[in-house]
Amino acid sequence: MFLRKLQDIRKSDRNVKSKGWESARLLLKDDAMGFSFHVTTMYAGEELHMHYQNHLEAVLVLKGTGTIEDLGDGVTHQLAPGIMYALNAHDKHIVRPETDILCACVFNPPVTGKEVHDESGAYPADPEREAALAD
Repeated sequence: MFLRKLQDIRKSDRNVKSKGWESARLLLKDDAMGFSFHVTTMYAGEELHMHYQNHLEAVLVLKGTGTIEDLGDGVTHQLAPGIMYALNAHDKHIVRPETDILCACVFNPPVTGKEVHDESGAYPADPEREAALAD
């Protein structure tokens, strides 16, 4: 068992910032839990184009409001505290925070910790995992 404090993670290299969001990564690949766990803030007024081609993600909104647009079917859903969305089919999507949105996120496979979105909106594949799958 181990414990981590969010306030400590926010002051460490496990707190990753990029355009439009900040993510405190409490569990990562090297923690060997089989998933990663993040507390993420998406900033008001941003338009975050994402497409996790190499990961599945589940997100629980804790604070804030906004929308998520599923680019596969064009449907837009409201986001508010208590709403969970799961990107179970590598769904291409856009999040539009109306206020800052604080959320808890789980990724499978786990991220290593330094990932930021590439030009397609994805996190890169883990080369070690890709090599193991190829064997």
